[in-house]
Amino acid sequence: MNYWLMKSEPNAFSIDDLEKMPQQTEHWDGVRNYQARNMMRDQMKLGDQVFFYHSNCDTPGIVGLMEVVRESYPDHTAFDPESKYFDPKSSPEKPRWFMVDIKYTRHTRRVLSLAELKAQELLENMPLVRKGNRLSIMPVAKDEWDYILRLEGQE
Repeated sequence: MNYWLMKSEPNAFSIDDLEKMPQQTEHWDGVRNYQARNMMRDQMKLGDQVFFYHSNCDTPGIVGLMEVVRESYPDHTAFDPESKYFDPKSSPEKPRWFMVDIKYTRHTRRVLSLAELKAQELLENMPLVRKGNRLSIMPVAKDEWDYILRLEGQE
């Protein structure tokens, strides 16, 4: 099993939005970075665990947990000229962009803020806290995952 962190701006799609979806499941579309796409397309597997991270908000941080429930398939928003994610170089025959389906697991007991995560010595190698890493999808090591879940219970 792999562990991931996926970012979304809460005004675009939040953990609350995911929880309210039918079967609490939604496709994770709109990824338009090749490195993030490659991780989603090539490495994300059924059952992988994911932190839901709210970005570009007052308190960026981990707000919930979700699970990959469908492995990668072409991102249909790239084919739709009306979509903000439209890519004229992507087609159903030669898709350029991919997505996975994710399912809500739970909210975290509290927001695990970026500031708090950055202050943890044990997380210093985590891509999220390293300077200059702006990817919307990033891997989380098993020991980092476990540590963050333990942090969640501390206040």
